[in-house]
Amino acid sequence: MHVIADICIVPMGVGASVSTYVTTAYGILRAAGLNATLHAYGTNVEGSYEDVMAALKRCHEALHAAGAPRLSTTIRLGTRVDKSQTMADKVRVVVEAAT
Repeated sequence: MHVIADICIVPMGVGASVSTYVTTAYGILRAAGLNATLHAYGTNVEGSYEDVMAALKRCHEALHAAGAPRLSTTIRLGTRVDKSQTMADKVRVVVEAAT
């Protein structure tokens, strides 16, 4: 099943700057072959449900190994079975309607 996910992993107990942790997680998502797009407060990801969840698990493992004692993750998932849809499709429809 194809999934579009909005993922926000917040490392806790590591200080104010978390960019190194974000970079690590983003690299894991990309290395998994997932379409991942950063935004100001998280990352949009698309791929198979199984691949997205497996990569998210690897993100948690890597961030803990990098020194984050605690992680708080928020995930929103969207799936469709009536048609094939990508993140780019969803954005394009709104942008075209706004112009």
